[in-house]
Amino acid sequence: MKRILVAEDEAAIREFIVINLKRSGYTVVEAENGLEALQLYNSDKEGFDLVLLDIMMPEMDGIEVCKRLREQSNSLGIIILTAKTEEMDKVTGLLVGADDYVTKPFSPAELMARVDAVYRRVAMNASNNVKPKSVIELGEFVLDMRSRTLTKNGKLIDLTQVEFQIMEYFFKNPGAALSRSDILKEVWGSSYYGEEKIVDVNIRRLRIKIEDTPSNPKHLTTVWGLGYKWV
Repeated sequence: MKRILVAEDEAAIREFIVINLKRSGYTVVEAENGLEALQLYNSDKEGFDLVLLDIMMPEMDGIEVCKRLREQSNSLGIIILTAKTEEMDKVTGLLVGADDYVTKPFSPAELMARVDAVYRRVAMNASNNVKPKSVIELGEFVLDMRSRTLTKNGKLIDLTQVEFQIMEYFFKNPGAALSRSDILKEVWGSSYYGEEKIVDVNIRRLRIKIEDTPSNPKHLTTVWGLGYKWV
């Protein structure tokens, strides 16, 4: 399907994004502000694979739109667009459920690499629903690859696509010290343009969901100077 919703209030930037997405085979729906983006998402009959959200938009900002979209769907791909000065907004966007971010100004190659990476993740999730059941059990946690779900003591933990892939990597390598670059390459791909700090933000978000005491994690532990491991 490859349908994507683009929310960007600056017409010139939106046009630049839309042109490159269409050249790469995506069907694009455009929104001029956050509120319109949310309304289009909720009223669209065909559904979307991805949403591109500018942070600073009138009516409703991209952070709030991201938060509301993620409450409705864990499988939707969400990428936020930020300016170089909006460093805190990047972290906030990731914490409320964005899969990735692109910093303005960006090249067509960088934009499409990010979009394609998130789309592959969404498409993989859809195809996995018809694969044979595969389950990994570690202590009180059960990771189900077919339904793409994680449970703790039988209770479902809501994960985004990125979070699930990170957990899948840990569960397939229990006790192994995985570097930030290893995690980045495994989850975001070897051609990823971004920074390793996206790993740290997602680990922080996972700890909040998984650990009894996120500030003192017992399962998703830090390997100082390297990365993380699952205990």
